Amino acid sequence: MAAPLTAENLARAPKVLLHDHLDGGLRPQTVLELADEAGYRDLPADEPDALGRWFREAADSGSLPRYLETFAHTVAVLQRPEAVQRVARECALDLAADGVVYAEVRMAPELLTDGRMSLDEVVEAMLDGYAQGAREAAATGTPIVVGTLLCAMRQADRWVEVAEQVVRHRGAGVVGFDLAGPEDGFPPDRIPEAIAVLDRAGAHRTVHAGEAAGIGSIAAALDGARAERLGHGVRIADEVPDGGPLGPVAQRVRDAQVPLEVAPSSNVQTGAYPSLADHPVDRLHRAGFAVTLNTDNRLMSGVSASSELTAVVDTFGWGWDDVQTVAERALTGAFVDPAERDRLLTEVLRPGYAALRG
Repeated sequence: MAAPLTAENLARAPKVLLHDHLDGGLRPQTVLELADEAGYRDLPADEPDALGRWFREAADSGSLPRYLETFAHTVAVLQRPEAVQRVARECALDLAADGVVYAEVRMAPELLTDGRMSLDEVVEAMLDGYAQGAREAAATGTPIVVGTLLCAMRQADRWVEVAEQVVRHRGAGVVGFDLAGPEDGFPPDRIPEAIAVLDRAGAHRTVHAGEAAGIGSIAAALDGARAERLGHGVRIADEVPDGGPLGPVAQRVRDAQVPLEVAPSSNVQTGAYPSLADHPVDRLHRAGFAVTLNTDNRLMSGVSASSELTAVVDTFGWGWDDVQTVAERALTGAFVDPAERDRLLTEVLRPGYAALRG
């Protein structure tokens, strides 16, 4: 007999996470301690619960610019290698404890160079932290594989440097490139030399698109940056009418099974949709798009991979078929070595779901 789809059982389910920001997932206690070590005095609260509540309330404004302002504090305390390494380690441990078996965590290394770290030092500190966290998680019986995505900021001009970091560290845990930041006014082919660096190396890339901007932004990500996945991508729903034919970009995305890195709670917080019930995640899933479920920023949204999954299951009446399909889709779209993908599928995901489904 199948286990009921309770929050407890969904926490036990093996999950695959493709869209999680390192600087959006710090523990409140860690923010306080790192601020103290760095002499950073601008935090809005001095106690963990109050600070966590402030992040959630400040992010829950219905405005993407206001949401992004919260990152000023987390980025400020991440300007030293020791801080980056600690937060990456804790990220791996927290995700593993939540039943995530494979995660791709992203960060824009250029944001962490104010304290005079080089891009190399930032990336190496992240990789060290993830590796240490994964070792500790495995030792406690909750193994996790963590891949690193390096973001270039659309509005800045360091795309080539970030792309070169992706290529340089590919064998050490960096699995791909991302473009983050404002979609409007900063097209994904603005610096073609960076895309050329990725193309020459055959490096993977995902692009934030279809979050704050619409269909044109999605098409530009696919054509201009040759995105293999879409970060958020939910505005593809603009071309998915109830009962009507798909628009041309939506048809292309569905036919190619381009993974959508959907983060429903984040989209509601930034004002893209008024509530989870109004979010198109279920409509896209039912229409056959390659929907995956993600956290985006666990601190700002006050979510975990399990809570996000539980909210969608409860809101839209998903069953175990839906939950397993989304997990397997995410693994299919992951920038992971094919042998590792097969191992995770046959030794972790499918046995885990078989046990839950009875």
